[in-house]
Amino acid sequence: MSAIGAALAATALVLTGCSTSTDAAEFASGPDTSVVVEQPAAPERVDPAMFANVVATPGVQIIDVRSPEEFAQGHIEGAVNYNVQGPDFATQISTLDPAGTYAVYCRSGNRSQPAVAAMSSIGINGIFELESGIVSWEDAGFPVVS
Repeated sequence: MSAIGAALAATALVLTGCSTSTDAAEFASGPDTSVVVEQPAAPERVDPAMFANVVATPGVQIIDVRSPEEFAQGHIEGAVNYNVQGPDFATQISTLDPAGTYAVYCRSGNRSQPAVAAMSSIGINGIFELESGIVSWEDAGFPVVS
């Protein structure tokens, strides 16, 4: 891809990523296939609409960093629970593929920040973090499972 082509693709991704036109009703019929989700070079905080497209992307691993009790009350389908405040969090993230793409969230966006920082500190940077956590996800009308 030429430098100009790469710049245009990056611009399109940024503009698409800023769009909030995807809502839960649209997502219910399937993800917005016009949104191209590429692994970020550094962790990126995204809104619920973009996060919905991220989690619908094949190969993305969804990580819920809340407590097991919170996870059991409701989580995003397909998520695994790595409790950022648990004693084995560092061990859990050490098993992740540094080249992978991850979608990370907590309840409100507070615990996901240190989780993402810990992941980044060990060389995992392909991370999309849900700003305002699962609260914003549910407020936007996106589904959770228990």
